[in-house]
Amino acid sequence: MKIYFAGSIRGGRQDAALYEQIIQYLKSFGEVLTEHVGDPALTSAGDDGPNDQFIHDRDLKWLQSSDVIVAEVTAVSMGVGYEIGRAVEMGKPVLCLFREGPKHNLSAMIAGSKDVVLIHYSDIEELKKPLQGNLFSFKASK
Repeated sequence: MKIYFAGSIRGGRQDAALYEQIIQYLKSFGEVLTEHVGDPALTSAGDDGPNDQFIHDRDLKWLQSSDVIVAEVTAVSMGVGYEIGRAVEMGKPVLCLFREGPKHNLSAMIAGSKDVVLIHYSDIEELKKPLQGNLFSFKASK
């Protein structure tokens, strides 16, 4: 299974360590095409390519080749929203992860969408079981 993981880069890197944990867990289910999103050395400058056009085109190729998209949507990110929209448009299964908390507000475009599966969680351990169940469900439906 090829997994496209989406998480905030230019929208803020406050959750980079969490992304890294999620990516490590996702690797037990298949290849994560976007491991760099969890790299703690990657800054909010988004310097993961020589220019914006390169990043856009590279990421769209990864998105097109993926079997499933897992998007951590707690941190507000225009890029993650764009990736989710494109994935839905492509007919890809999309799993959105939202970490509950008093300072977090989930976008109505995600919460109200019937085209994504939404998992609410508070920590990585609470996330593992529903993440596993949904990934197995996506894999079985192929």
